[in-house]
Amino acid sequence: MNEVTPNAALARGATPVGQTGAGALPAGHPAVRWGRIGVLLMNLGTPEGTSYWPMRRYLKEFLSDRRVIEVPRAIWWPLLNLVILTKRPGPKGRDYASVWNNERDEGPLKTITRGQAEKLQAAMGDRVVVDWAMRYGKPEVDKRIQALLDQGCDRILLVPLYPQYAAATSATACDQAFRALMKMRWQPTVRVSPPYHDDPVYIEAVASAIRRDLAALDFEPEVILTSFHGVPKSYLMKGDPYHCQCVKTGRLIREALGYSPERMRTTFQSRFGNEEWLKPYTDETVKELAAQGVKRLAIVAPGFTADCLETLEELDGENRHYFEEGGGEHFAYLPCLNDGPEGMRVIEHVVARELKGWLD
Repeated sequence: MNEVTPNAALARGATPVGQTGAGALPAGHPAVRWGRIGVLLMNLGTPEGTSYWPMRRYLKEFLSDRRVIEVPRAIWWPLLNLVILTKRPGPKGRDYASVWNNERDEGPLKTITRGQAEKLQAAMGDRVVVDWAMRYGKPEVDKRIQALLDQGCDRILLVPLYPQYAAATSATACDQAFRALMKMRWQPTVRVSPPYHDDPVYIEAVASAIRRDLAALDFEPEVILTSFHGVPKSYLMKGDPYHCQCVKTGRLIREALGYSPERMRTTFQSRFGNEEWLKPYTDETVKELAAQGVKRLAIVAPGFTADCLETLEELDGENRHYFEEGGGEHFAYLPCLNDGPEGMRVIEHVVARELKGWLD
């Protein structure tokens, strides 16, 4: 990250490091840095490896979060520790291995989120310090907030990388940041970027990427599914706005592309357990379409800002298999916006919008 310098700080109207507004700090005063603006991009997380123990640590942190699993602790803890954390790390590790970035020895979500932060830093220049963190795993949210503070950032914009708000994603990322703030004597001033599920820049970026990716195919899909990560239906009934925001996003993208509701449909993926989740389910819809004679299918995942296990292995792997096994002939998964031009246009837009008043 760029280090603050006296000249650069003064150019932004800040007090340079080691001085007060009236002059030099008194003898023995602890070193301080202030006057800079930080931006912290926050995504879900990824294990540090695909073997049993890294997967177990990651799954335990993730599935211990009360925002993610709202089952009473007396029921959930024995199930998690005696069953899930014994059986799931092996199979889930193999799933991760199928999409692993072997060159950097990390999951694709980490690779792409780092790229988004680096490109945002290049776009913002010296005006801000950009960093990134994962809610689960590394780099940890509290350590990256401290790193921003160490570079003189006394104002920080938190950017949960979720277009649609959910307690299990946006809220828990902010929870982790707020826990870090609770331990600080000198807290930075903090803003949190809101969800952008219906922002015209986001909708047009997704629509533009879909048009480009469809044009590159050697077939024309009969049906396109916009697949969002699922949550239990009970979360909706308790007041979580996620379902409504996903449905609106799907509708706006469809209207931007000029497709009928039959041609472009919204579905929900990645459920587990016996509880009812948001419907229609992506995997069941894929199987039904194949059974109905649909031969050409495409899936896009606009709720993910970066490709990850749930898109690369589940959508492009499992659901491709379901479709082809059911008689489908042509299948395409259309990539997320990632750190490409469309994706960065959205992130830069959101950040610039939320920094108004701090930068100008």
